[in-house]
Amino acid sequence: MEIVPTMSKRRTTKQLGWPFGFYFFQFAGLATVGPFIVLFYQNLGFSGGQIGLLAGIAPLVTILFSPLWTRLADHTGWHKTLMSVALLAGVVVLSLFPLMHTFLAVLMLSLALNVFLSPVTPLADSATMAMLGERKEMYGRIRLGGTVGYGLAASGAGVLVLHYGLRAAFWGCAVLFALSFVVSRRLVHGNRDASRSRVRGQGFRTLLANPRWLLFLAVAFTGGWTMASFNYLFPYMKELGARESMMGLALTIGTIAEIPVLYFAHRVIKRYSAHTVFMAAAVITGIRLLLFAASRSPGPVMVIQLINGLTLPILWVAAVAYANEHAPEGLRTTAQGLLSAMVYGIGAAAGGFVGGPLLESIGGRGLYLVFGIVTLAVVGTVALIEQVLSRREASSRDIAAS
Repeated sequence: MEIVPTMSKRRTTKQLGWPFGFYFFQFAGLATVGPFIVLFYQNLGFSGGQIGLLAGIAPLVTILFSPLWTRLADHTGWHKTLMSVALLAGVVVLSLFPLMHTFLAVLMLSLALNVFLSPVTPLADSATMAMLGERKEMYGRIRLGGTVGYGLAASGAGVLVLHYGLRAAFWGCAVLFALSFVVSRRLVHGNRDASRSRVRGQGFRTLLANPRWLLFLAVAFTGGWTMASFNYLFPYMKELGARESMMGLALTIGTIAEIPVLYFAHRVIKRYSAHTVFMAAAVITGIRLLLFAASRSPGPVMVIQLINGLTLPILWVAAVAYANEHAPEGLRTTAQGLLSAMVYGIGAAAGGFVGGPLLESIGGRGLYLVFGIVTLAVVGTVALIEQVLSRREASSRDIAAS
């Protein structure tokens, strides 16, 4: 059993600087390699089918391994050890990527990379919530480190690749992930009492037996579904006649728009509750997709990017807060793992597999129309079911009180 130090009631700025720094380096690493990985595959001469298989591995692996890793962490209490192993293994695999030239070798490394990295985000989110203590609504401000890191690294990565080639993107990401490992050693994942109070062997059953938790995961699915749709934003903007420079500007606008929302997210969540903010963000996300579909030129798309912070960024912040609030004691990391699997696994995989055929058959406008309708339909259905559950629960309380 790992001995995890307890936190004092007062959380200092220095202590919370560690999770902020972790998100900074983690997302900086993702920005360094993410935009260039398909170009790397193309340079190796891989076919479109091979590239599609490699691109689809990440969400599928996350579905399986993120809950398994996080459940193991809750079961053993070895959160910090497992996170360290995952990050160090990721650094090694990333360093080997540029040395591989055959499809089979790259496929095996892709599988290994996603197996090891799948629990990193839920473990970090769970630790951040533990360190925030009673101020869990401040998660958005801590998560802002990821937005800053991504924005700064995205511009620097282009210069790195221009001067040293695509291989440098992987090595740059490995360095940044190594720094995130160093910072992760200062994260606090809870205390021994919480680990001892876990429900052994019943983590998934305990959570999935709760109908409200299942409804929460259904809406979380739309987050991953929508996230996958933005992989097709640049092809859609190309349909509308946008130049590459305009596409880059759209990405910059969306990133900047996250900053004020994440900075003040804690106030909104504290006032309206994590669940209310979560549902509202899902609705705004669906509306945003329909606005994309209604665009007839690149200009409106640029304007729509201004509300990016009100969609997936704050949806994720509220989802993490909700999962932490409603998870049984000792199962908070498991809950974050299930959330991650639904968003980055099932939702992202479904959106990715559906998006390609939709783009090819009905174009970008039709794609965003379908994604928007499905998102709003899921959220609306969940809202109605929640109302029915609330009425039944109120009726049961009245009967019990009489």
